[in-house]
Order: sequence, then C-alpha cells, then structure tokens
Amino acid sequence: MKLILDLDTGIDDALALAYAISAHERGEAELLAVTGTYGNVDVEQGVANSRALLELLGHPEIPVIPGPQKPGFEVLEISSFIHGSNGVGNVALPAAPEQTITTDAVDFLIEAYRTHGADLTIIPTGPSTTIAAAMREAPELADAPVVFMGGALTVPGNVTPLAEANVIQDPAATDFLLRTGTNVSMVGLDVTTRTVLTKKHTAQWRGTLVGDIYADMFDYYIDAYAQSEPELGGCGLHDPLAVATALTPSLIDWLPINMMCTHEGRTTGDPARFHTEVTSRAAVGVDIDRFVDDLMARMAELFGKSSADL
Repeated sequence: MKLILDLDTGIDDALALAYAISAHERGEAELLAVTGTYGNVDVEQGVANSRALLELLGHPEIPVIPGPQKPGFEVLEISSFIHGSNGVGNVALPAAPEQTITTDAVDFLIEAYRTHGADLTIIPTGPSTTIAAAMREAPELADAPVVFMGGALTVPGNVTPLAEANVIQDPAATDFLLRTGTNVSMVGLDVTTRTVLTKKHTAQWRGTLVGDIYADMFDYYIDAYAQSEPELGGCGLHDPLAVATALTPSLIDWLPINMMCTHEGRTTGDPARFHTEVTSRAAVGVDIDRFVDDLMARMAELFGKSSADL
C-alpha cells in the first residue's frame, strides 16, 4: 500500500504523521509524501510543521508539497485555541531544511494515482479542497481509495450543531468528494471522539527527545480539551484514527451509505442516491482498546522507548 497524507498540520495531524511513519518503518505501507492544506493553520505553517516533524522523526527525505490555500482564509477561533498559534501547541520544533519542490499538491496526487492506481490510498485530515480539486482536474481520480477525517453522521458537529471543523472549511469540496468518489470512507466525530488520549498515556512517551516533544504537544491539546469538551476526559484521536483505519479497516464498524454535504457543513445521506450503487461508507463504531493499544505500542517503538517503559 502507498499512502499520501493531506495534512493541515496541527497536533492530531502530528500524531497521524507519526502513525504513518510507524507503518512506513514496519513495511506495512510506503508514505510517498505529505501534501499541505489549511485548517488548523494556513498552508505555509502546516507545511513547515510537517517538514519539522519529518526531520524529528528521522525521515526528512519524504517530500512535503504545498496545496491550494483558501482565499481569505482565517484560522477558526476554536482551532487556534485547541492547537495553539503555531498549530503544535506552541511547542518549538527543530528547524528542518527547505525542500526543492517542483510540483503542487494537486498535480502530485494526479500523477501518483496514475502511477500506483488502487494501491494508493489518500488520507485527507483537513478540508477536502485538495482532493476535490484533483478529482475535478483528473476525473479518473474519482476511483482512488480516500479515507478522510471529517464530518459527523450520527452526532453533532464540533463547530456548529451540524458541522465538523474540517468540513465547514470547504463544504462544497466535501460534497464533491462524497458525490464523485467511488471509494470514499468517512472517519468522523462518530468514532474519533470515542478514542481518547490522556496524560497517563503521554507520560509514557517521555524520556527521549521525540517523546518529550510529542508529550508536550499533546499535554497542551489535552488541556485545551479539558476546557472545550471536558466530558471526554482527554483529547480525541481524530486524525491518527483515520490513518489507522486506512491500514486496518476492521478497527471500524462501517455503514455503507451514499452521502452528501450541505452548504452548512452537514454530512448526511444523499436522498437522490438512496437506490443507486453505494460508493461511500461512514465509520459508526470503533474497537477503542485495540486502536489505542496499537497506537501506544507504535509510539513506543518510534519514540525510542522499550516495552518495559510502558
């Protein structure tokens, strides 16, 4: 399996990236690239965060390719509060060398799919702007496997009662993806808010440079959640679950359903396609312990901790 992560690199994106690097190092999947979108931060900051994290994780060779920036984009107040002004909990990341990039994210996605076909899975964890633009430019990309973190089918949104944060940034792009894609999996708030990380978990990461930085980021994130969603008892593992799901779909209970997205950002069933072939599915249940245990084992390896440290 080949992977491309489309990240608006905030704190949970950072852990999604670490999860993908774990799979890359274990030989379970090859991370071809990270494409950069907006959301938790703007494209420039997100790209810088991704490059710094790849340097920290020992893989500066993986390219980070900027995608389109939304005209007039401003970070949502809730995103700035949850992720900090720099997207990574105001933690200072080691500087990463600049990369020479000769393509943009849309063209890269198109060429990658033409090269790898169904062996390529695209994982957007921000707005669907980049993947929708690529599908518009190259209609054959509609058949690419896409696992995106976003939306809410059976629970309220986290920005409005209807809308989740990634979807509300570009509802038209989410709608296009859901109506056009033929192999789309939505990993939304229905399941991601059930998978929770606490400071008991992050304490187990400490003791190495990488582990300390990730623990600092996530302690900030957990503190923010304690104010915004105290009922969770920690922070939601939104973006890492999307990556885990792409690798291990059996973590999830799936509802096959043709979906759409309204201009208010509501992800719901598409009444015009109730009786047509189903081309998308929504995550509605998750094996919580299996996922969290797997995540912690992977991070122990990646952060240079032994199983005895857990």
